[in-house]
Amino acid sequence: MTEQFMRRFAYIFMMVVMLGLGVQQLAAKTDEVDIYELSLDENIATPEIRNDKQADRVQDYQYEMAVAFKKANFDVEVMRDDEVIVVTIPASQLFDANDTVLNKLGEAQLKPFLSMLTNPGFYKMLLVMHSDNTGSSAYTLNLTRQRVNAIFDWFEENGSVDYVVPYALGETDPIVDNNSVENRKLNRRLEIYLVPDKVMLQQAKKGKINIRQKAK
Repeated sequence: MTEQFMRRFAYIFMMVVMLGLGVQQLAAKTDEVDIYELSLDENIATPEIRNDKQADRVQDYQYEMAVAFKKANFDVEVMRDDEVIVVTIPASQLFDANDTVLNKLGEAQLKPFLSMLTNPGFYKMLLVMHSDNTGSSAYTLNLTRQRVNAIFDWFEENGSVDYVVPYALGETDPIVDNNSVENRKLNRRLEIYLVPDKVMLQQAKKGKINIRQKAK
């Protein structure tokens, strides 16, 4: 082989390697998901757990957490095959009527959730504020937007909000018909979704889940 051929071969080889690295970096960036750009349904559905053993460990852990919240007198449900916890708090326990300033009772209600944010990436916390249909659609949407922003701001003042996503749904998702005072009260609510995220999934893969164990 001539020296010119060897130089040309080395150059081509280097370009192939650099192209390969570029593709890998592009793939890595593509895999990165901005949770603030996702819809509520997309954030609830991801990340998906495909490994059965991982899923079993996550489900067991989430069940224990749900029981703990129930014992603390929260209204709790589980969804997505018991992988996601949903805690519902009446708006009346967070805000005075037609107000958007979080009251002292509201701060006390939210305080237990601060511990869910001490290990970034363990949970995604989705804050979903709802209203009844009293007033125009624009009014109820604006009311829920201001309220959920007030809750988000409180979490930011007291902890990390890197994995906290607020949603304002106004009157669009009632759980009962708005045909009575009691039903309208039920529809005015905050839902907090605790969605397993990458740190919990990494721990589940290794065999044991502990919210105090941070990723290295």
